[in-house]
Amino acid sequence: MSRHSPVMNGSSDALQSYLADASNLAGGHAARVVFPTGAADCASLLVEATRTGTAVTVAGAGTGVVGGRVPLGGIVLATDKLNRIDEIKTTATGGHATAEAGVTLADFRRAVEARGLFYPPDPTEWSCYMGGTVATNASGARTFKYGPTRAYIRRLKLALATGDVLDLRRGDIRAADGHIRIPLASGRGITAPLPTYQMPRTRKHVAGYYVAPAMDALDLFIGSEGTLGVITEIETTLLPKPEGVLSGVVFFAREADLLAFMRAARELSLGARAAMQTGELDARALEYFDDEALNFLRAHEPRVPIGAQGALFFEQETTAATEDELLSGWLALCEAHHALLDESWFAVDEKDQARLREFRHRLPVLVNEWLTRHGQRKVSTDMAVPDEAFADMLSYYKESLRASRLQYVIFGHIGDNHVHVNMLPRDDAEAAQARALYGQFIARAIAHGGTVSAEHGVGKLKREYLRLLYGEQALREMAALKRAFDPAGILGRGNIFGEELLATSD
Repeated sequence: MSRHSPVMNGSSDALQSYLADASNLAGGHAARVVFPTGAADCASLLVEATRTGTAVTVAGAGTGVVGGRVPLGGIVLATDKLNRIDEIKTTATGGHATAEAGVTLADFRRAVEARGLFYPPDPTEWSCYMGGTVATNASGARTFKYGPTRAYIRRLKLALATGDVLDLRRGDIRAADGHIRIPLASGRGITAPLPTYQMPRTRKHVAGYYVAPAMDALDLFIGSEGTLGVITEIETTLLPKPEGVLSGVVFFAREADLLAFMRAARELSLGARAAMQTGELDARALEYFDDEALNFLRAHEPRVPIGAQGALFFEQETTAATEDELLSGWLALCEAHHALLDESWFAVDEKDQARLREFRHRLPVLVNEWLTRHGQRKVSTDMAVPDEAFADMLSYYKESLRASRLQYVIFGHIGDNHVHVNMLPRDDAEAAQARALYGQFIARAIAHGGTVSAEHGVGKLKREYLRLLYGEQALREMAALKRAFDPAGILGRGNIFGEELLATSD
């Protein structure tokens, strides 16, 4: 380990902040936390940990909600000191940038936007680290138009458990014959068998390793949750910064009208992209609030209409030449689907847009405050289903919740058939009821060909749901792939699958 890597041991108070994340999973413990300053530093630490069989948990900013950063012993490898933005270049079509894994998304966005460029991935929590966004293939509201983080990764530098440093550029290596074969600078190579499962037919999916015929080797590491290597450096694709944005919160007195509006907006958006038409209705975000969510928000935002049974937030990119026509188009679409047009909100300037974004992001904060008052933890879904199954899934959510008499709110990324059902138990009995209902929702989503995790990943909290999605054989195949890169099973222990699978995967 480099002399530039300070260490906090298990008795240090400062270590405690590295034993948890936003999941609130209890029981995190580690002997020490180390702060490498580069890929070689990480590799040196990992090869020693492999030699001694010491578990290594990678710690980013701690914004994850599935327990991936919570260590179950061993060493915490914190990426805090990998915090440089090394390069931002402008090209004729946009640009690209290189940043270390510990750069916050907020800092990265500010830096590229100052150059007139745009990085589309937008998880709600911008204090997350860039390395964490790649490790979880992070997504958010704008994923409806731009896709998840994967679509913007050009190159990764990784430290492997073998002590090798891998500098991998998109297009360099592709799978063949069901295997990924990666040559290393040391002259050795890694041959990894790909799992044989087929991923769900959903636009968003981050449960388990990415697999596809002739897949790019880079995609194997994106979304691998710190189990295959430690990401130290990232090169991203950038787009030109949009000239303007039109946004709106549209209220409806009937949910059927809201869903019809959403389907029309989605079809128009997908059609415009397929035809490569500019200046047409093309939402980059379509976000849903159910009636219970609006009830939660109304106490803090009195402008929410009393008769509204739901709302949809949208964003559309504009230019000076298209702004008026696009606003007219959205207003016509609202009117055609019986929106509460006079009571809905629209924004074209930055101040009003900031107010709409604040409204959109306020709900999770209010939910967490409510749970704190009741001494409970929320039970929140992260499933997504194919287009044709969404109406049934939403109906099933609501019918089951109303029958249970649990308090709840539903909101999220309806453009991708991905909404978060937040069940709000008031006591331990209701918490058990909520967890049982969650299991029923998982089963329904799988039956529809959906995913058990659309954006949060698996971590330590969703391993059994991954087993339900793919089955035991698929988990063993994933474990065999991991062992090709991490023979001693030191990286991210407990994430994606349990240690018992690694012990029996040979």
